[in-house]
Amino acid sequence: MPLATMLVFALSRIPGMLPPNFSAAYAVLFCAGVYFSGRMAWWLPLGTMLVTDIGLDLYYRFCVGWHVFDKSTVEFQLINYAAYLALIWLGRRFKPQSSFLSLLGGGILGALLFYLLTNTASWLFNPFGNPEYTRNLIGWFTALTKGTAGWPQTWEFFRNTLLSGGIFTGLFAGAMKIMTAAESPREKEPIAEPVEPAEQPEPGAEQPDEAKA
Repeated sequence: MPLATMLVFALSRIPGMLPPNFSAAYAVLFCAGVYFSGRMAWWLPLGTMLVTDIGLDLYYRFCVGWHVFDKSTVEFQLINYAAYLALIWLGRRFKPQSSFLSLLGGGILGALLFYLLTNTASWLFNPFGNPEYTRNLIGWFTALTKGTAGWPQTWEFFRNTLLSGGIFTGLFAGAMKIMTAAESPREKEPIAEPVEPAEQPEPGAEQPDEAKA
């Protein structure tokens, strides 16, 4: 199940598969923290993100012509990975037995947390030198709502982040609830105890009076 989930997620990151800023990443990372056990909850989703990010960087560099390997872009991606760790950490605060609504709310909260962390970090460190991101409250508010010129406004990113986080968390958590409910009756079925065969008398042994009657 974890490997199949990561494979489907990796395919969903192919350019053009989903609308802009509409990603399953927030839900997958959160649900990995909920459902994956031990260290797998950390290395498997983060490893999948790293491999697919490298593939996307190569695509945008050689097919689109973007300069994705410069210092500012790498620093921005490191900020994203700090937010990924926060999403998995948040998922570890929940349990697979948590209610569907609780898990759905956690997924939406994780998407909101990702949005706040990445946009606040973009304003604070300003790796691309955006002139709109002045070091004051107005600059921070601009980073959270309008963004920089030439790109979609960040409130649209916020909308798509919440929608995708809620939808994909609901799909994943709902599927897990259905699978668990389907397996429960099998686990509750009583196991029949083996019936021991009646002891047979040894040859030549004297039969009791009841048996001779």
